Amino acid sequence: AGVIVLAYTDNAVGTLTIVPNGISKFTEVILHPMIVVQSESMIHKAIELHQLAHQKCFIANSCNFEIKHLPIISCQ
Repeated sequence: AGVIVLAYTDNAVGTLTIVPNGISKFTEVILHPMIVVQSESMIHKAIELHQLAHQKCFIANSCNFEIKHLPIISCQ
């Protein structure tokens, strides 16, 4: 798509819930990807692609809890 990614890091945060019978499970995960692209003109396309990837993500669509994405995209 013409977007050149120079760096990608993520600081994921999960909420673990323990129900009365002692079983624990994740109830939410929030991803905080920090993406650096080569130029400012690529930021809008990178945001679009990130949203599309989130919608089609096999792992996120297979989980029984919500996975949110709060990306920060900047240029070098």
